[in-house]
Amino acid sequence: MVAEGFLSRLSFGLISFALPLYAYHLGMKLSEIGILSSINLVVAMAFKPLMGAMADRFGLKRSFTVATGLRSAVSLALAFAGSPWQLLAFRSAYGVSQSVRDPALNALLAEHGGKKMVASSFGWYSTAKSVGGSLGSAVAGVLLALTASNYSLVFVVAFVLSLLPVFMVGRYVQERSETNEADEAVRKSDGAVPAERNAYPAANSIAASRPGLAIFSYVGLGVMISGTAQMLRGLLPILATQYAGLSEAQTGVIYTASTLVVIFAGPLFGWLSDNVSQKLVLMVRGIANTLSSILFVACPNLAGIAIGKAVDDLGKAAFKPAWGALMADVSSLDKKRRARTIGFMCLSEDAGEIAGPVLAGFLWSAWGVPVVMGVRVLLALVTEVYATMLVGFLNKQQRMEDFSVPLAATRTIGEFSGRDAGTHSG
Repeated sequence: MVAEGFLSRLSFGLISFALPLYAYHLGMKLSEIGILSSINLVVAMAFKPLMGAMADRFGLKRSFTVATGLRSAVSLALAFAGSPWQLLAFRSAYGVSQSVRDPALNALLAEHGGKKMVASSFGWYSTAKSVGGSLGSAVAGVLLALTASNYSLVFVVAFVLSLLPVFMVGRYVQERSETNEADEAVRKSDGAVPAERNAYPAANSIAASRPGLAIFSYVGLGVMISGTAQMLRGLLPILATQYAGLSEAQTGVIYTASTLVVIFAGPLFGWLSDNVSQKLVLMVRGIANTLSSILFVACPNLAGIAIGKAVDDLGKAAFKPAWGALMADVSSLDKKRRARTIGFMCLSEDAGEIAGPVLAGFLWSAWGVPVVMGVRVLLALVTEVYATMLVGFLNKQQRMEDFSVPLAATRTIGEFSGRDAGTHSG
């Protein structure tokens, strides 16, 4: 699955680099190109809850394979697109594939990662995506330079590369983890499970009584974390060139250096989340957002922007594995609806990814860069307080469960319903 992430993002990197340039070549305005760049997220948000439920019903691997195949078809269709409305239509189709792929993918990562390595699984996968995306953008630039801006050729190359992930998913990805199935069988066996637990099938976790509260709490956290992390998405090149006065070449070097940070940071934070402290990893994200914002304002030069970008990417690398582990834990409350639950949580990421840059753009236009960074620091601190309170509440409820009914899913939230409490007291 890590190889699939690298190859998929390698293909997508070519498209991400070439598509805005091709849209500009076709005469689209900058505002229209902005809509083109984000329309897939809007479509994905609209369909993710529904597609997550369908993935639960028809199978995670089958849904993942279909979504990957649809994305390949979109890559090929772009090679024949000759008008702006066709680009918008194909980009929307890509959003549909995202709405199917993201819940199924994250559910599969949660399934195969297991309890001891789930954050590491998400860390390695996000690292593979980042490296593949950067390499794909570089390859697209070279191809356009060598072929005198032959955009159709770039899209065809992206299509050919996208066929490899389809084959790998269909051939090697399994629907269920053999290790998790064995653990589940042991956990459910009469000899391994106390009779008291079997008497309370609805109380595998305290949060089982209020799954909606658990999901809503994490959805709010996802919007806040993703929004603060992605506030400068698309605006950082402008910040570097217009505010700090750097050249395009210097800005490109900064992006290259930050990619090296992500390569090592993702797996490292995944290991820390699994083996040391998930709370610590989430704190790193908040600290990184704050420090990067201060550096961007206080040191508007090559060194300041470079270090700030590296610190900012460090925070994003810390977020991915910790957030993946949280998605795995909450979705484990009801594994029959795991993809649907993850679909809602992925939706919160998309909402933050859309809202963050919009808020930053508005603040920048109205009051300038210092206000943008000040608001970003404030939101990061508020998010950190909320995350700390949420994780602390989870740990408290986890200790309460240890004295009542053995845990079936860790780090979950909620409380006993009146019916469950009455049954337990009886």
